[in-house]
Amino acid sequence: MSIKKIAPTLVAAAVATALTACQAQETKTGSAAASGKSTAAKTAQAGPPPLAPLGPPPIPPDNKNTPEKVELGKILFFDARLGGDASTGCSTCHEPDQGWAWAEDFSRGYPGTVHWRNSQTIINSAYYGRNFWAGSVPSLEKQAPSAAKGGVAGNGENDIMEARLALIPEYRKRFMEVYGTEWPLIGDAWGAIAAFERTLVQRDTPLDKYLQGDKSALNEQQVKGMALFNGKAGCIQCHNGALASDQDYHNIGVPPNKRWEEDGLAQVTFRFEQYAKGQTEENYRKAKSDWGFYYRGKNKWDRGKFRTPSLRYTAYTAPYMHNGVFYTMEEVVDFYNRGGFDEDGRTTAFPENKSKLIRPLGLTDEEKEDLVAFLEAFSGEEILMEKPKMPAYAPLFTKAELEAAQEAK
Repeated sequence: MSIKKIAPTLVAAAVATALTACQAQETKTGSAAASGKSTAAKTAQAGPPPLAPLGPPPIPPDNKNTPEKVELGKILFFDARLGGDASTGCSTCHEPDQGWAWAEDFSRGYPGTVHWRNSQTIINSAYYGRNFWAGSVPSLEKQAPSAAKGGVAGNGENDIMEARLALIPEYRKRFMEVYGTEWPLIGDAWGAIAAFERTLVQRDTPLDKYLQGDKSALNEQQVKGMALFNGKAGCIQCHNGALASDQDYHNIGVPPNKRWEEDGLAQVTFRFEQYAKGQTEENYRKAKSDWGFYYRGKNKWDRGKFRTPSLRYTAYTAPYMHNGVFYTMEEVVDFYNRGGFDEDGRTTAFPENKSKLIRPLGLTDEEKEDLVAFLEAFSGEEILMEKPKMPAYAPLFTKAELEAAQEAK
């Protein structure tokens, strides 16, 4: 039989098979769609998860907390030698007396730079599924090295940081006790820091106490504010659950920080970040604001989106938003009340991506005061901690031992 005669037969068979598969898929898809609509309807009817007391932080099975590991991580958190020039460590941008963050619009940067985003608090960071404003890392174990080695943050190199640890006898001793290694390994340092950070949680706020049954924990004004939070103000749509965050990414209309127009060093940092995050040449040249979640997947519909931050501990973490444009909670509430516009009428550089949840709220002055009062209930007593004494360097060998070794060669 010739190829010409075989081909139509094969085509017909293939078409018949495809039609059968499509019909089966349509039936399956139809059932799934019906089920999906039902699930979606139930979800819509149920609404977002309610606020809830905060439980214990999740501990990954491959990085169990021990007192010795936490203590090691605490020292390393405050040790600036885990960085490029030994001047910039974790605590440089996450100071205990500044909300375990940094109380300026942009965080501190590595010497010769400024950062380009607001420093988020470490408190309760253990509960996030992903870290950083645009969710670039999946755990605290990944967050620590990303910051310590970031070009405008720690700017460190693994080999240099590891060598420094090896020259510190106390670290050699502690790493041996915790990890059983003769020499400190940089990967273990990140694990220890993560373990320490998981102890920085706050679960005894007025809100937690109220939700656990102590109705005296909130005053009358705060109770009215909670009703607004769950109702007219709509805060619960994104700030929900025990963490008061849906951990999703939204464009809520935050305008660009004007500092980029006035601060030359900030502009250099901004351009560096555009390059480092893989912008096209066209976008590199025209970008005038932080594109946020776009950098993860390069999808145009993600421009201007950032992760919903937790409202917990916010009494100590001003300024607010990813670029620190609002310095008080009153400013934040006014911004939402105007439908995602600042007092000058500015909004996101990507209005086409602005969330449909953001709309004018029509809150009265009294209602705004009630809402701000309730937001204060997300914070308990300030968590402060003295900086531990840093262990000293010591040579690995004496001059005489070095000379003896050289002679032995």
